[in-house]
Amino acid sequence: MSGALFRLFYVGFVITFLAAPLVVVAGVSVNAQRRLVFPPQGFSLSWYAELFVQSDWFSALVNSLVIATGAGLLAVGVALPLAIYSWSTRSLLSRALFGLGVAPFMLPPVISALGFMVFWISFGMYGNILATVVSHGIFLVTLPLVTISIGLSDLDGRLIEAARTLGADRRTVFRTILFPLVRPYLVSGFAFAFVLSLNEYIIAYMVAGFSAETLPIKIFNSLRYGYTPIMAAVAVLFAAISVCVFGLVGWLGNLPRLLGAERL
Repeated sequence: MSGALFRLFYVGFVITFLAAPLVVVAGVSVNAQRRLVFPPQGFSLSWYAELFVQSDWFSALVNSLVIATGAGLLAVGVALPLAIYSWSTRSLLSRALFGLGVAPFMLPPVISALGFMVFWISFGMYGNILATVVSHGIFLVTLPLVTISIGLSDLDGRLIEAARTLGADRRTVFRTILFPLVRPYLVSGFAFAFVLSLNEYIIAYMVAGFSAETLPIKIFNSLRYGYTPIMAAVAVLFAAISVCVFGLVGWLGNLPRLLGAERL
């Protein structure tokens, strides 16, 4: 087997292996019968409509989108000044703060979830959707912190020096130089945090419980009553949102660079 043919076979195998679960789930989601079977018996898009018609599923969808959006914005709001401070000073304090910024993502989620639960119970906010937003934002702050730091590492410091020499203050430098240059990385960090918050289960369950039910929690709670194709429809919706979000990341920023690839 030639090298080109082997590479083609290998790539095809990997793509098939990765896409097979999604193909099965997508097939189940259009099953006409109220059962999780594949190949689908009949064709129907009614389960996608049920996701928006049934109040409990639609409410879970809204909660998931609100929490993911709020958590992404909070994570970016914390990560941006922290990344700029760490990049501009490079002091021992900035390194310590950067370490604190990446620490939540290094801990097992169940440990973080337990800590968040105890914290919000002590403040009487257990089951509050705001508590879930804050918990997700703190847990996922590592993602925008890393992406923004990658963007700042590519920034030529002489641009800042030239602007300051010409009389620009800190706000002007940030508005005209820093922010436009790191905007793609900021959007990428928000996208990563948004998608992971949308799919996160453990922290949401231990902080919100049944008071602010998200789609992952709704799926697990529905398993006790039987398996229906609406769960597969939710999975396909999640996959579609992830593809759209990461497609936006690939369009606005350097996705291979954000994923750890070295610059060419």
